[in-house]
Amino acid sequence: MAGRSWFYASEGQQQGPYPEIQLREFIAKGTINADTLVWTEGMANWQRAGDIPGLVSGGGLAPPTVPRPGAPPIGAGGYGAPLSIDFGIWELVWRSLVLFIGLIFVIPVPWALVWYMKWIVSRIHVPGRPNLTFTGTALTAAAWYFGAIVLAIVLALTGIDWLNNLMFIVQFVLYWLLIKWVVANLASNGQLLGLSFSGSFWAYLGWTVLGFISIITIIGWAWVYAAQTRWFCRNIQGTRREVTFNGIGWEFLWRFVVAGLASMFIIPIPWMHRWIARWLASQTVLVERGTLANA
Repeated sequence: MAGRSWFYASEGQQQGPYPEIQLREFIAKGTINADTLVWTEGMANWQRAGDIPGLVSGGGLAPPTVPRPGAPPIGAGGYGAPLSIDFGIWELVWRSLVLFIGLIFVIPVPWALVWYMKWIVSRIHVPGRPNLTFTGTALTAAAWYFGAIVLAIVLALTGIDWLNNLMFIVQFVLYWLLIKWVVANLASNGQLLGLSFSGSFWAYLGWTVLGFISIITIIGWAWVYAAQTRWFCRNIQGTRREVTFNGIGWEFLWRFVVAGLASMFIIPIPWMHRWIARWLASQTVLVERGTLANA
């Protein structure tokens, strides 16, 4: 491989050519990992860097990761490996401001939401699933969004109290459908992953209500949200791997307390947001189905 020029894929864009020595520098810095697609002369197709002998795991770059005691085994294709997320602070700030403005003006909400979703999903790195993207369209979101607004107006005009209360349930139905829609529209390298969310609406409603109630306990909400996140991950179907969440209530509690206190000073908010997002991703792990049951 020495002396060849290499290309690699980043955020759906072709980068290169680079000499192999520079490619290895990218690997050492973490710019290129085992899941990054690479290509050089003589290869029929793009391949994961980790599938090319001596490129990532070899060549004295780094020893294989040793799993922690009690942790799920690390296998081929990223089994047992956690997700990760990374984004620039200033990019987060200006995109969040655009989203906030879109929410204020009501009508742009579907477009702003889908635009933001496409960006944040592209910053998530999933072992064995390079170039993660969100393929949902704003027009689909707009149909549901404006339909809900029209329904709310019609129910309000009736003046019937129980019909107005029904809209409260409809809102939660729409949130549940939003989760199913987002999961179903996740893609890797431009191809849909075929995922689905199998959690029932009533279970979702129960977790949401329990979350609201737990707030009055001051600290109990952390354990509820940790359990709800595990429930959410467990109900992502359509993949050979099982999505698990390893975070516990105590870890939720102290991190969100620290983030909340720091956010009182306004300026640290973006850094706290990224800190929490990175922790949540690091606690989300892909394992072979049945691994936990057999442990």
